[in-house]
Amino acid sequence: MEERKPLLEVRHLKKYFGLGGKKELKAVDDVSFVIYKGETFGIVGESGCGKTTCGRTCIGVYDATGGEVLYDGKDIRKQTKQERKEFTRKVQMIFQDPYSSLDPRLKVHDIIAEGMQIHHLVSSKKEEETMVQRLLRQVGLNPEHAGRYVHEFSGGQRQRIGIARALAVDPEFLLCDEPISALDVSVQAQIINLLVRLQKERGLTSVFIAHDLSMVKHISDRVGVMYLGSMVELASNYDLYGEPLHPYTQALISAIPMADPDGEATRERIKLEGEVPSPINPPPGCKFRPRCRYAMDICEKEAPKLIEVKPNHFVACHLCHQQHK
Repeated sequence: MEERKPLLEVRHLKKYFGLGGKKELKAVDDVSFVIYKGETFGIVGESGCGKTTCGRTCIGVYDATGGEVLYDGKDIRKQTKQERKEFTRKVQMIFQDPYSSLDPRLKVHDIIAEGMQIHHLVSSKKEEETMVQRLLRQVGLNPEHAGRYVHEFSGGQRQRIGIARALAVDPEFLLCDEPISALDVSVQAQIINLLVRLQKERGLTSVFIAHDLSMVKHISDRVGVMYLGSMVELASNYDLYGEPLHPYTQALISAIPMADPDGEATRERIKLEGEVPSPINPPPGCKFRPRCRYAMDICEKEAPKLIEVKPNHFVACHLCHQQHK
């Protein structure tokens, strides 16, 4: 069996935001994971858990406070000017809000063609026009839409335009930052199916960030669960949804509605007590301890490390570590 090659390696990543004085918001606090070529890696968690900040720091939108990010084996903070430009072509982002991420003053053609022009990917206006029309077809839009402005489109159509813009520079890595959360439920599945198809056709590697675990299940190969700036569980799609080990993951998955009415009526739903603590002043030890029904003395004294307790299944939980020794 051929060994998978890492494309993005994140090592002890930290991103803190200063709030004046000595106060710091620890949005991402010592997070490590690897993304392999050709896979979709999901990052899930409640709003404010740091998943978007983590994704953006991984691709250099934010400067890391600590740790390192290697892309294709090279530290992104040590790139030359030319390497940085090539990196911004290879790595593209699809934004959460299709209403604010597209320039309303530009026609669709100009929005999609901008990246081609910056990276000198086309040699003539005719070639540029052909490329734009081809991309519009690929994302399910009419080539005639190229001459319109974005306010003339629905939310789902605007997100398709955003996807076409990202694909215009022939990237190899996509960061999808909650790309369906601002869309109608009826449109969400269409956009998910489009992203799955494009990934297969183009051999893309992608990170899919969302708080909707049911959507992440459909698109991801492996999933990382974040809580208050930390990664608390990381496993394959099958293992995470089939046998969640961290109490927080168990609670999140228990809240996913079931299609079977009888099963939905009889199953146990795990309710989390209390509110998410402040990332400015997180609790000592395990950050999840104040809301955990299994909390032990050690949880208050020592923060659990993300440890492999089963093959390719990593958990940051003292109880899980004891059970799987």
